[in-house]
Amino acid sequence: MLNREERNKNFKRRFFYKRKAQNREGFKDRQTSDELEVDSREIRKIISTEQMLSVVIPLYNEEESLMELSLSLKKVFDLLKCNYEVIFVDDGSKDGSFEKINEINKRNSRYHCIKLRRNYGKSAALSAGFREAKGDIVITMDADLQDDPNEIPELIKVINSGYDLVSGWKKVRYDPFIKRYTSKIFNYFTSKISGIRLHDFNCGLKAYKKDVIKSVKVYGEMHRYIPALAHMMGFKVTEKVVKHHPRKFGVTKFGANRFLNGFFDLLTVAFTSKFIKKPLHLFGTMGIIFSFAGFLITLYLTFLKFFGHESISNRPLFLVGILFIIVGFQSFSLGLIAEMITKSSHQDEDIFIETTL
Repeated sequence: MLNREERNKNFKRRFFYKRKAQNREGFKDRQTSDELEVDSREIRKIISTEQMLSVVIPLYNEEESLMELSLSLKKVFDLLKCNYEVIFVDDGSKDGSFEKINEINKRNSRYHCIKLRRNYGKSAALSAGFREAKGDIVITMDADLQDDPNEIPELIKVINSGYDLVSGWKKVRYDPFIKRYTSKIFNYFTSKISGIRLHDFNCGLKAYKKDVIKSVKVYGEMHRYIPALAHMMGFKVTEKVVKHHPRKFGVTKFGANRFLNGFFDLLTVAFTSKFIKKPLHLFGTMGIIFSFAGFLITLYLTFLKFFGHESISNRPLFLVGILFIIVGFQSFSLGLIAEMITKSSHQDEDIFIETTL
Protein backbone atom coordinates (compact mmCIF):
# COMPACT_ATOMS: atom_id res chain seq x y z
CA MET A 1 0.00 0.00 0.00
CA LEU A 2 1.08 3.54 -0.73
CA ASN A 3 1.73 5.84 2.18
CA ARG A 4 0.10 9.24 2.48
CA GLU A 5 3.03 11.18 0.95
CA GLU A 6 3.11 9.02 -2.20
CA ARG A 7 -0.66 9.31 -2.60
CA ASN A 8 -0.40 13.12 -2.36
CA LYS A 9 2.40 13.13 -4.97
CA ASN A 10 0.34 11.00 -7.38
CA PHE A 11 -2.71 13.22 -6.88
CA LYS A 12 -0.66 16.39 -7.59
CA ARG A 13 0.90 14.77 -10.66
CA ARG A 14 -2.51 13.76 -12.09
CA PHE A 15 -3.94 17.21 -11.34
CA PHE A 16 -0.96 18.89 -13.04
CA TYR A 17 -1.29 16.86 -16.28
CA LYS A 18 -5.08 17.24 -16.32
CA ARG A 19 -4.75 21.04 -15.97
CA LYS A 20 -2.09 21.08 -18.68
CA ALA A 21 -4.37 19.12 -21.04
CA GLN A 22 -7.26 21.48 -20.28
CA ASN A 23 -5.02 24.46 -21.09
CA ARG A 24 -4.05 22.85 -24.39
CA GLU A 25 -7.72 22.21 -25.27
CA GLY A 26 -8.57 25.77 -24.30
CA PHE A 27 -5.82 27.05 -26.56
CA LYS A 28 -7.14 24.93 -29.41
CA ASP A 29 -10.67 26.21 -28.82
CA ARG A 30 -9.46 29.82 -28.81
CA GLN A 31 -7.41 29.14 -31.94
CA THR A 32 -10.40 27.59 -33.74
CA SER A 33 -12.59 30.48 -32.64
CA ASP A 34 -10.01 32.98 -33.92
CA GLU A 35 -9.79 31.14 -37.24
CA LEU A 36 -13.58 31.17 -37.63
CA GLU A 37 -13.62 34.87 -36.83
CA VAL A 38 -10.96 35.52 -39.50
CA ASP A 39 -12.90 33.40 -42.04
CA SER A 40 -16.07 35.30 -41.20
CA ARG A 41 -14.30 38.62 -41.73
CA GLU A 42 -12.93 37.40 -45.07
CA ILE A 43 -16.40 36.28 -46.21
CA ARG A 44 -17.87 39.69 -45.36
CA LYS A 45 -15.28 41.34 -47.62
CA ILE A 46 -16.48 39.31 -50.61
CA ILE A 47 -19.49 41.51 -51.33
CA SER A 48 -19.66 45.22 -50.55
CA THR A 49 -22.49 46.82 -48.61
CA GLU A 50 -23.52 48.74 -51.76
CA GLN A 51 -24.08 45.56 -53.74
CA MET A 52 -27.40 43.73 -53.61
CA LEU A 53 -27.60 39.97 -54.18
CA SER A 54 -30.52 38.27 -55.93
CA VAL A 55 -30.97 34.48 -55.99
CA VAL A 56 -33.33 33.16 -58.67
CA ILE A 57 -34.56 29.58 -58.18
CA PRO A 58 -36.83 27.97 -60.80
CA LEU A 59 -38.67 24.92 -59.52
CA TYR A 60 -41.23 22.31 -60.45
CA ASN A 61 -42.67 19.95 -57.80
CA GLU A 62 -39.90 20.43 -55.20
CA GLU A 63 -42.06 20.81 -52.07
CA GLU A 64 -39.92 18.57 -49.86
CA SER A 65 -36.63 20.39 -50.43
CA LEU A 66 -37.71 24.04 -50.17
CA MET A 67 -37.56 24.52 -46.39
CA GLU A 68 -34.09 22.95 -46.12
CA LEU A 69 -32.88 25.04 -49.06
CA SER A 70 -34.18 28.29 -47.55
CA LEU A 71 -32.44 27.56 -44.24
CA SER A 72 -29.14 26.78 -46.01
CA LEU A 73 -29.37 30.03 -47.96
CA LYS A 74 -30.11 31.99 -44.78
CA LYS A 75 -26.87 30.72 -43.18
CA VAL A 76 -24.88 31.97 -46.19
CA PHE A 77 -26.60 35.38 -46.14
CA ASP A 78 -25.94 35.73 -42.40
CA LEU A 79 -22.22 35.24 -43.06
CA LEU A 80 -22.15 37.64 -46.01
CA LYS A 81 -24.06 40.36 -44.10
CA CYS A 82 -25.42 41.68 -47.40
CA ASN A 83 -28.67 43.03 -48.79
CA TYR A 84 -30.37 40.14 -50.56
CA GLU A 85 -33.56 38.74 -52.06
CA VAL A 86 -34.57 35.22 -53.04
CA ILE A 87 -36.99 34.76 -55.93
CA PHE A 88 -38.59 31.33 -56.26
CA VAL A 89 -40.26 30.79 -59.66
CA ASP A 90 -42.91 28.10 -59.34
CA ASP A 91 -43.21 26.72 -62.87
CA GLY A 92 -46.74 25.35 -62.53
CA SER A 93 -46.04 22.85 -59.73
CA LYS A 94 -48.80 20.36 -58.95
CA ASP A 95 -47.68 19.61 -55.38
CA GLY A 96 -47.60 21.96 -52.38
CA SER A 97 -44.53 23.93 -53.47
CA PHE A 98 -46.29 27.29 -53.53
CA GLU A 99 -47.84 26.75 -50.08
CA LYS A 100 -44.39 25.87 -48.72
CA ILE A 101 -42.88 29.05 -50.22
CA ASN A 102 -45.75 31.06 -48.76
CA GLU A 103 -44.84 29.63 -45.34
CA ILE A 104 -41.18 30.57 -45.90
CA ASN A 105 -42.22 34.09 -46.93
CA LYS A 106 -44.14 34.57 -43.68
CA ARG A 107 -40.97 33.78 -41.74
CA ASN A 108 -38.73 35.97 -43.93
CA SER A 109 -40.21 38.58 -46.26
CA ARG A 110 -37.05 38.62 -48.41
CA TYR A 111 -38.13 35.28 -49.89
CA HIS A 112 -40.51 35.94 -52.80
CA CYS A 113 -42.33 33.75 -55.29
CA ILE A 114 -43.55 34.09 -58.86
CA LYS A 115 -46.16 31.42 -59.59
CA LEU A 116 -46.73 30.61 -63.27
CA ARG A 117 -50.17 29.38 -64.36
CA ARG A 118 -48.77 26.28 -66.07
CA ASN A 119 -45.47 24.53 -66.71
CA TYR A 120 -43.67 26.72 -69.28
CA GLY A 121 -40.18 25.26 -68.88
CA LYS A 122 -36.98 26.34 -67.18
CA SER A 123 -36.08 29.07 -69.69
CA ALA A 124 -39.41 30.85 -69.22
CA ALA A 125 -39.12 30.52 -65.44
CA LEU A 126 -35.61 32.00 -65.45
CA SER A 127 -36.73 34.82 -67.75
CA ALA A 128 -39.56 35.70 -65.34
CA GLY A 129 -37.13 35.67 -62.41
CA PHE A 130 -34.56 37.80 -64.26
CA ARG A 131 -37.18 40.46 -65.00
CA GLU A 132 -37.99 40.78 -61.30
CA ALA A 133 -34.42 40.54 -59.95
CA LYS A 134 -33.10 43.81 -58.51
CA GLY A 135 -29.64 42.65 -57.46
CA ASP A 136 -26.30 43.85 -58.81
CA ILE A 137 -25.22 40.19 -58.73
CA VAL A 138 -27.68 37.44 -59.61
CA ILE A 139 -27.24 33.80 -58.60
CA THR A 140 -29.24 30.99 -60.23
CA MET A 141 -29.53 27.54 -58.73
CA ASP A 142 -31.84 24.54 -58.77
CA ALA A 143 -34.25 23.78 -55.94
CA ASP A 144 -33.50 20.05 -55.63
CA LEU A 145 -30.63 20.49 -53.09
CA GLN A 146 -28.05 19.19 -55.57
CA ASP A 147 -26.55 22.69 -55.86
CA ASP A 148 -24.68 23.78 -52.72
CA PRO A 149 -25.52 27.29 -51.37
CA ASN A 150 -22.10 27.39 -49.68
CA GLU A 151 -20.58 27.89 -53.15
CA ILE A 152 -22.24 31.32 -53.45
CA PRO A 153 -19.45 33.35 -51.72
CA GLU A 154 -16.81 31.91 -54.05
CA LEU A 155 -18.92 32.65 -57.12
CA ILE A 156 -19.37 36.24 -55.97
CA LYS A 157 -15.62 36.52 -55.42
CA VAL A 158 -14.98 35.50 -59.05
CA ILE A 159 -17.60 37.99 -60.30
CA ASN A 160 -16.01 40.81 -58.33
CA SER A 161 -12.59 39.88 -59.73
CA GLY A 162 -13.70 41.15 -63.14
CA TYR A 163 -15.89 38.52 -64.81
CA ASP A 164 -19.47 39.05 -65.98
CA LEU A 165 -20.66 35.44 -65.73
CA VAL A 166 -19.38 32.47 -63.75
CA SER A 167 -20.73 29.05 -64.65
CA GLY A 168 -20.48 26.18 -62.19
CA TRP A 169 -18.68 23.00 -63.23
CA LYS A 170 -19.96 19.83 -61.56
CA LYS A 171 -16.68 17.97 -61.86
CA VAL A 172 -18.00 15.16 -59.65
CA ARG A 173 -21.63 14.52 -60.59
CA TYR A 174 -24.34 12.49 -58.87
CA ASP A 175 -26.66 12.13 -61.87
CA PRO A 176 -27.91 9.07 -63.78
CA PHE A 177 -25.45 7.49 -66.22
CA ILE A 178 -27.24 8.57 -69.41
CA LYS A 179 -27.58 12.16 -68.20
CA ARG A 180 -23.84 12.40 -67.43
CA TYR A 181 -22.67 11.11 -70.79
CA THR A 182 -25.21 12.90 -73.00
CA SER A 183 -24.15 16.05 -71.12
CA LYS A 184 -20.50 15.45 -72.10
CA ILE A 185 -21.46 15.16 -75.78
CA PHE A 186 -23.64 18.25 -75.54
CA ASN A 187 -20.88 20.29 -73.84
CA TYR A 188 -18.31 19.24 -76.45
CA PHE A 189 -20.40 20.36 -79.43
CA THR A 190 -21.53 23.54 -77.69
CA SER A 191 -17.91 24.49 -77.00
CA LYS A 192 -16.94 23.88 -80.63
CA ILE A 193 -19.83 25.86 -82.10
CA SER A 194 -19.91 28.75 -79.60
CA GLY A 195 -16.14 29.24 -79.44
CA ILE A 196 -15.93 29.22 -75.63
CA ARG A 197 -14.49 26.25 -73.76
CA LEU A 198 -16.62 25.26 -70.75
CA HIS A 199 -17.06 21.83 -69.18
CA ASP A 200 -20.65 22.24 -67.98
CA PHE A 201 -22.86 24.73 -69.85
CA ASN A 202 -26.05 23.39 -68.27
CA CYS A 203 -25.03 23.64 -64.60
CA GLY A 204 -27.87 25.35 -62.73
CA LEU A 205 -25.49 27.11 -60.32
CA LYS A 206 -24.27 30.32 -61.98
CA ALA A 207 -23.48 33.92 -61.03
CA TYR A 208 -24.15 36.91 -63.26
CA LYS A 209 -23.67 40.63 -63.24
CA LYS A 210 -26.94 42.48 -63.66
CA ASP A 211 -26.01 43.65 -67.19
CA VAL A 212 -25.88 40.04 -68.41
CA ILE A 213 -29.36 38.99 -67.32
CA LYS A 214 -30.88 42.20 -68.66
CA SER A 215 -29.18 41.70 -72.05
CA VAL A 216 -29.51 37.98 -72.79
CA LYS A 217 -32.89 36.88 -74.16
CA VAL A 218 -33.86 33.50 -72.69
CA TYR A 219 -36.66 31.56 -74.41
CA GLY A 220 -37.47 28.03 -75.60
CA GLU A 221 -34.71 25.86 -74.11
CA MET A 222 -32.05 28.57 -74.34
CA HIS A 223 -31.19 28.49 -70.63
CA ARG A 224 -28.54 25.88 -71.50
CA TYR A 225 -26.75 28.37 -73.73
CA ILE A 226 -26.70 31.49 -71.55
CA PRO A 227 -22.87 31.33 -71.18
CA ALA A 228 -22.49 30.93 -74.97
CA LEU A 229 -24.92 33.77 -75.71
CA ALA A 230 -23.19 36.04 -73.18
CA HIS A 231 -19.80 35.22 -74.69
CA MET A 232 -21.06 36.08 -78.19
CA MET A 233 -22.29 39.43 -76.85
CA GLY A 234 -18.81 40.26 -75.56
CA PHE A 235 -19.24 39.51 -71.86
CA LYS A 236 -16.37 37.90 -69.94
CA VAL A 237 -17.31 34.32 -69.08
CA THR A 238 -15.49 31.73 -66.97
CA GLU A 239 -16.23 28.63 -64.92
CA LYS A 240 -15.53 27.35 -61.42
CA VAL A 241 -15.64 23.85 -59.96
CA VAL A 242 -18.60 23.48 -57.57
CA LYS A 243 -19.88 20.75 -55.29
CA HIS A 244 -22.72 18.57 -56.48
CA HIS A 245 -24.90 16.50 -54.14
CA PRO A 246 -27.10 13.48 -54.79
CA ARG A 247 -30.81 14.22 -55.15
CA LYS A 248 -32.52 13.82 -51.76
CA PHE A 249 -36.17 14.09 -52.79
CA GLY A 250 -38.25 13.47 -55.89
CA VAL A 251 -37.01 12.38 -59.30
CA THR A 252 -35.01 14.04 -62.07
CA LYS A 253 -36.98 15.93 -64.73
CA PHE A 254 -34.46 14.91 -67.42
CA GLY A 255 -35.85 13.16 -70.52
CA ALA A 256 -34.53 12.04 -73.92
CA ASN A 257 -36.53 14.78 -75.66
CA ARG A 258 -34.50 17.41 -73.79
CA PHE A 259 -31.30 16.17 -75.44
CA LEU A 260 -32.89 16.36 -78.91
CA ASN A 261 -34.40 19.79 -78.22
CA GLY A 262 -31.05 20.97 -76.92
CA PHE A 263 -29.40 20.04 -80.22
CA PHE A 264 -31.97 22.01 -82.20
CA ASP A 265 -31.54 25.01 -79.90
CA LEU A 266 -27.78 24.82 -80.40
CA LEU A 267 -28.33 25.17 -84.16
CA THR A 268 -30.63 28.13 -83.44
CA VAL A 269 -27.90 29.80 -81.35
CA ALA A 270 -25.30 29.24 -84.07
CA PHE A 271 -27.58 30.59 -86.82
CA THR A 272 -29.06 33.58 -85.03
CA SER A 273 -25.74 34.74 -83.61
CA LYS A 274 -23.85 34.62 -86.92
CA PHE A 275 -26.35 34.99 -89.76
CA ILE A 276 -29.48 36.73 -88.44
CA LYS A 277 -28.41 40.03 -90.05
CA LYS A 278 -26.75 38.48 -93.13
CA PRO A 279 -28.67 35.33 -94.22
CA LEU A 280 -27.27 35.45 -97.76
CA HIS A 281 -23.82 34.64 -96.33
CA LEU A 282 -25.17 31.24 -95.26
CA PHE A 283 -27.65 30.38 -98.01
CA GLY A 284 -25.50 31.95 -100.72
CA THR A 285 -22.48 29.89 -99.69
CA MET A 286 -24.57 26.72 -99.67
CA GLY A 287 -26.02 27.63 -103.06
CA ILE A 288 -22.59 28.19 -104.61
CA ILE A 289 -21.28 24.86 -103.24
CA PHE A 290 -24.24 22.84 -104.55
CA SER A 291 -24.30 24.62 -107.93
CA PHE A 292 -20.56 24.18 -108.42
CA ALA A 293 -20.76 20.47 -107.54
CA GLY A 294 -23.66 20.01 -109.96
CA PHE A 295 -21.78 21.91 -112.68
CA LEU A 296 -18.70 19.67 -112.29
CA ILE A 297 -20.86 16.53 -112.50
CA THR A 298 -22.65 17.67 -115.65
CA LEU A 299 -19.35 18.81 -117.20
CA TYR A 300 -17.88 15.35 -116.57
CA LEU A 301 -20.93 13.64 -118.11
CA THR A 302 -20.85 16.00 -121.11
CA PHE A 303 -17.22 15.02 -121.69
CA LEU A 304 -18.23 11.34 -121.66
CA LYS A 305 -21.10 12.06 -124.06
CA PHE A 306 -19.10 13.81 -126.76
CA PHE A 307 -15.67 12.21 -126.40
CA GLY A 308 -16.47 8.80 -124.93
CA HIS A 309 -19.62 8.31 -126.97
CA GLU A 310 -21.50 7.07 -123.91
CA SER A 311 -25.18 7.53 -123.12
CA ILE A 312 -25.71 9.66 -120.00
CA SER A 313 -29.50 9.99 -119.86
CA ASN A 314 -29.87 6.65 -118.08
CA ARG A 315 -27.12 7.27 -115.52
CA PRO A 316 -28.14 8.21 -111.92
CA LEU A 317 -25.19 10.60 -111.72
CA PHE A 318 -26.85 12.74 -114.41
CA LEU A 319 -29.93 13.20 -112.18
CA VAL A 320 -27.71 13.96 -109.17
CA GLY A 321 -25.90 16.69 -111.10
CA ILE A 322 -29.17 18.31 -112.20
CA LEU A 323 -30.54 18.06 -108.63
CA PHE A 324 -27.43 19.79 -107.20
CA ILE A 325 -27.76 22.67 -109.65
CA ILE A 326 -31.46 23.15 -108.83
CA VAL A 327 -30.84 22.98 -105.07
CA GLY A 328 -27.98 25.47 -105.45
CA PHE A 329 -30.15 28.00 -107.27
CA GLN A 330 -33.00 27.52 -104.78
CA SER A 331 -30.66 28.03 -101.82
CA PHE A 332 -29.22 31.19 -103.37
CA SER A 333 -32.74 32.48 -104.09
CA LEU A 334 -33.79 31.73 -100.51
CA GLY A 335 -30.81 33.77 -99.28
CA LEU A 336 -31.82 36.73 -101.44
CA ILE A 337 -35.42 36.58 -100.17
CA ALA A 338 -34.18 36.40 -96.58
CA GLU A 339 -31.95 39.44 -97.21
CA MET A 340 -34.92 41.42 -98.57
CA ILE A 341 -37.00 40.49 -95.52
CA THR A 342 -34.15 41.50 -93.23
CA LYS A 343 -33.74 44.86 -94.95
CA SER A 344 -37.48 45.61 -95.02
CA SER A 345 -37.84 44.89 -91.29
CA HIS A 346 -34.49 46.44 -90.37
CA GLN A 347 -33.89 47.32 -86.75
CA ASP A 348 -30.77 48.74 -85.21
CA GLU A 349 -28.44 45.96 -84.18
CA ASP A 350 -28.19 45.31 -80.44
CA ILE A 351 -24.90 46.91 -79.44
CA PHE A 352 -23.80 46.27 -75.86
CA ILE A 353 -21.71 49.08 -74.37
CA GLU A 354 -19.38 48.20 -71.53
CA THR A 355 -18.63 51.72 -70.31
CA THR A 356 -18.47 55.35 -71.39
CA LEU A 357 -16.43 58.34 -70.21
